[in-house]
Amino acid sequence: MNFRSKTHQSVPSGSVSECSEWSMDGQPTFKEGNVESLRSVFRNDEFSGLSADSKSKKDEGKRYRTIEDTPISASGSVSECSEWSMDGQPTFKEGTVKGLQSVFNKKESSGVSADSKYKTDEGKRSYLKFQSVTTDSVILSWGVPKGLKGPKIFRGVGATLEKLEGYKVVKDNNQVVINDLELGQQYLFSVATEDKDGNLSESVQEFLSTEYREAVPSPRHPTAKVHLDATAVSLKRSQGKEMQAIRTEEYSDLEPETEYITNFSSVDINSLVLSWELPKGLKGPKNFIVKWTKGEWIHGRELEGYSVVKDAYQFEINDLELGQRYIFSVATDKDGNLSEWVENFVFTAVPAPRLLTKTHSEASAVTLKWTKGENMEGIKHQFIITLKSPGKEPLAIQTKECFKTISNLEPGTEYTIEVSTMLIDRCSEPVSTTILTEACFRKVLSKMGLEDYYDDKLTLSTVLEINQIDTSESQLECPKSYPEAFLRKLMMLNANARSVKCVSKDVDTDKQNTINPLDLITALFLCSDGFLQQDMVVKMALCQFAVPLLMPNHDTREITMMLWAMREIVRTFSPSKLAFSNLSCEERIVLTDIPLLSFVRLGRTSLSKSQVLNKLLSNTKECYDIFYNRNMEGGDVPRKISEGLVEMTWYLPCGKKNTDKFTEPLAVANLRGDIRDFDKQFSFLCQTSAAVYIFCDESEMDYFKHLEGMVVEARLLLISSIQGKSFTLKTMTIKPSLKTTTVSQRKNTESELVKALQESVPKMLGNCPVKVSLANLADTARRCDILVDEDIDECQGVRKNADNIIQHIANTSMFNEKQLPSQGHIWKELSLLETEYWRLRNAGNENIEDYRKSLKITEKDLKTHQQRLEIRAAMLRFFHGVASEVQRYYFLKWLEMDLDNLSRNELSDLKDRYKELREKCPEDTEKIAEIDKKISARSLRLEHFFRECGQLFQCANHLPEFSSQRKTLEQLPELCAQMLLDGFPLELVDGDAANIPLKWITEVLRELHKSMHSKSKLKVITIIGAENSGKSTLLNTMFGVRFAVSKGTCTRGAFIHLINVNEHVRRKLECDCIMIIDTEGLKPHQIVQDDHSHERDIEVASLAVALSDATIVSVSSDNSKEKDLLEMVLHAFTRLKNVGKKPLCHFVHTKMSESPAVERKKRGKELVKQLNEVIRKDTRMRKAKITKCSDVMEFDRDTFSWYMPPVWNGTPPMAPFSVDYSETAHALKKRLIGDLKKCQGRGDLMQFISDVDRFWKGL
Repeated sequence: MNFRSKTHQSVPSGSVSECSEWSMDGQPTFKEGNVESLRSVFRNDEFSGLSADSKSKKDEGKRYRTIEDTPISASGSVSECSEWSMDGQPTFKEGTVKGLQSVFNKKESSGVSADSKYKTDEGKRSYLKFQSVTTDSVILSWGVPKGLKGPKIFRGVGATLEKLEGYKVVKDNNQVVINDLELGQQYLFSVATEDKDGNLSESVQEFLSTEYREAVPSPRHPTAKVHLDATAVSLKRSQGKEMQAIRTEEYSDLEPETEYITNFSSVDINSLVLSWELPKGLKGPKNFIVKWTKGEWIHGRELEGYSVVKDAYQFEINDLELGQRYIFSVATDKDGNLSEWVENFVFTAVPAPRLLTKTHSEASAVTLKWTKGENMEGIKHQFIITLKSPGKEPLAIQTKECFKTISNLEPGTEYTIEVSTMLIDRCSEPVSTTILTEACFRKVLSKMGLEDYYDDKLTLSTVLEINQIDTSESQLECPKSYPEAFLRKLMMLNANARSVKCVSKDVDTDKQNTINPLDLITALFLCSDGFLQQDMVVKMALCQFAVPLLMPNHDTREITMMLWAMREIVRTFSPSKLAFSNLSCEERIVLTDIPLLSFVRLGRTSLSKSQVLNKLLSNTKECYDIFYNRNMEGGDVPRKISEGLVEMTWYLPCGKKNTDKFTEPLAVANLRGDIRDFDKQFSFLCQTSAAVYIFCDESEMDYFKHLEGMVVEARLLLISSIQGKSFTLKTMTIKPSLKTTTVSQRKNTESELVKALQESVPKMLGNCPVKVSLANLADTARRCDILVDEDIDECQGVRKNADNIIQHIANTSMFNEKQLPSQGHIWKELSLLETEYWRLRNAGNENIEDYRKSLKITEKDLKTHQQRLEIRAAMLRFFHGVASEVQRYYFLKWLEMDLDNLSRNELSDLKDRYKELREKCPEDTEKIAEIDKKISARSLRLEHFFRECGQLFQCANHLPEFSSQRKTLEQLPELCAQMLLDGFPLELVDGDAANIPLKWITEVLRELHKSMHSKSKLKVITIIGAENSGKSTLLNTMFGVRFAVSKGTCTRGAFIHLINVNEHVRRKLECDCIMIIDTEGLKPHQIVQDDHSHERDIEVASLAVALSDATIVSVSSDNSKEKDLLEMVLHAFTRLKNVGKKPLCHFVHTKMSESPAVERKKRGKELVKQLNEVIRKDTRMRKAKITKCSDVMEFDRDTFSWYMPPVWNGTPPMAPFSVDYSETAHALKKRLIGDLKKCQGRGDLMQFISDVDRFWKGL
């Protein structure tokens, strides 16, 4: 109890003043008056009948009492104090007042008998109050009886227990100031009302003690000050639903401007500490009496306890009952004289429930469980559950169990649930949790327009098809546009893909339409097949988006580890052991042993965990939004179906000290949601991580007792805060017992916390170098009852077939020679013979007809030898793998990834050497050619198996007509056609043999025509240009296709991809599909191996241009090679004059910085001049009557020249794909589609087959 006395005006000794006005603090002020007559009455001997020895006594052996507690006897039988009123004042039983009545009667009792009283109507009795009690004065006041009219006269008398001290008649006032009292005396005051006839009412009597009032003063106007600690009593009061406030009272007669405190601190369930402050002026030994009882003070009730406290100002009281009301009183003991008691009460705490968790949640119900509070076993109690949601009245539910299922909830609504222990009529402080009921899963999908794809999954070919978005300008109008908008941008590697938003003028409609991007991503993964999932993950990783590791499905209540979806991620980085030599490594991430750090949260935190991670993982000069967070577009929208999602990303060093934050690679997982709601995910992370960082508030620490029964292999670190205002990094151990240790000073800002984490991570990894690969975590996932996406039969059933091929590859060069012989030296020799048959380079003086006949004989012998080659075991396994329509795609993907892993290990050093020579010693053509041949001989990719299929098919006609082998081979074109429809590229020109297997290509495209139900009208877009100028990357970005791109790899030959055109735009484009052709780069003269390879490059480029409706020419930013390249390009176009072909053309300059439109237009004009200059100086072109570039190509002078920004927005591997590059590529794509609209309609795939044959032979 805390109160401060107020400065008041003391009353002069020797004077009484009538109350005439009141001060601002509610205390009366007085005019001076004469008190001589009163003093004469106070000395009246007629009051001498009171016994002098009837003072306050000690009740020996039990407790101390004040004068108010002690029975008082006097001659004339003054009444005993038998009860107390609500305001703490005593009332008295009736008794005779023989000694006093003579004083009250101004006629000296002449007409009043000893036992008679003057009776008034009920309610006219007055009562006495003492104000401003000091050591020698008091203001005595009383209430005016109800109904009393006219002049008001009161007679008052004061006496000690020895004699009458004074008498006073007070007119028209109900207060009197009495001075000159003695210190340490007890006084009895009586007041009666006098009527107009002189008759007196029954008197009102009250005792007063003047002993040491300043030690513990009397009460007035309560205030409170409570020193709280971890178990302090609450100051709130709400009908028993929260802890009652401590009731305190203010006392008068204190020292001016002095603070007095009596308070309860550390109020626990069965103990508390009572403390008070020593008032000014008390000297010498300081003794205090403390007494307490349970419930209310009732006269005669036995105390619960008492104690004498010497020279101390606080007292600890134990062994109290929990949840009970206790009253405590403290008095000062001065040489056996007690001050007035100061009183306070408090309720001991009711233990709150512990470990409140959500065990199950769905759209309209949630199940909670908790444990009983401390020491509540065996005590009868129940629990109050309060359910709160925005805009609704709280709902209270009672239960005796430690669990409860709450039904009839609104789907997709956030609820705050509080649980309190209720003991009799007292409630504990509540424990609370916030839950978000699951939205109706199908309803959420319906809002996004994905409901039809949940069972019938989206495919990559559906996503990549050309539709209205590609042919016109359109804006998002509703949430059903979100999935396509996201996928379109993602397929084009646009790092802004997650920021999709409807365009609406209506703010309310706009809010309703908003969807959290994490919900959108979750929905798309659940509605996509495994191959689209793989493609999404690869492109998300390139955009530096976190990718899903554990995917929740709120429809089936299952969690799936997305191992298959992540298998295609390949990254290049430079760990410390390679950075010193300026080298890097290319790794398939799921197979790489990397330490895993996990970040989770307990409860709600003011800090954005994802934002902290973004700052932690971004390099020094760059910050990227790897994890979507609340500060981004739509990030503050409540998540409906993505709660429980675990995302993953990787920090990969580039090898530069001034850029890298960490010198070694590490994986980072981020759980979306509260760990209390997602036990499986949290358990998985605790078993697989090197360390788990937990964001939490200090108030949530009790939860960690729950971890004592969990399998925890990771180091646990807490990022704890106090109401989100500051943060401390702590380590936590759970065995042998729960213990936390602070490892950093308190951090007040997010930046300080990020810096502390940046220092913590390397230290932690250095002390605990646990490294794991994602592939090896699948077993842990299964033990945690988590599904693994690649455990399905169609995926695992064909993995053995792929493994059976790979395990027989000890040496790739030897494998190519022994297991894939049909495409070896025989096929290459046949290709050279075919070229020589038309070019006659080596005929010399020999007769041409005879020379060609000899070539045909040699060709026949080679084909006979090729036909005699048996189908090897590897190809038989390959045929078995592609035979099943259901399993074919999985088999091809497994084989493609395994071959890539194998080749990467064998070719890594060669590719590094080739790249180094090309950059530093381009004039050393012999070494470059030698390394290039080695790379070609050791390369083994999926196209090598299809190349073998093609050669075997071309030899199939020599087999018996009805043999099983021939039947198998004749089915290969159909299988290959389906592969093309599934999104795999098809090799059109064999890059090693510089030839086209026409029979094979013809049959594949014919089968493709059949598969499309003869609706195969097509238009063709081709890219040619400089080697290593990013041609494949540009096509992949524009169309979302999968032309091979990897470290040190160049396209060899020519490959085709097929993209469907949506039926709604086929009429506009006059085609059913678009074919994309990627070609081998044109090498400058100084790098080519011989004249034949140089000629081959131009032939491949010429064929591609001849087949196309629109051509992209990729020009490197290296000006020293540009002139040579332009000459080769023009030669390729010149060859088309004879076939009557003049395609639309766009020149693309790569790795160019942003420049104004005027500058770009100027560069375009300069390029035209440059092309015309090359033509003017070339004799072959002049002979062909070509005088300017417009003679061989069509182009728009204002828009045909494009400048592509750098591919990466920063320093790889942590840099995301450039948004500028993606958007420029998208603009180019739309321009190309526009060009195709203008192009004259051409035939279908059958016509294309004819064109290939005609143009190739013509070239």
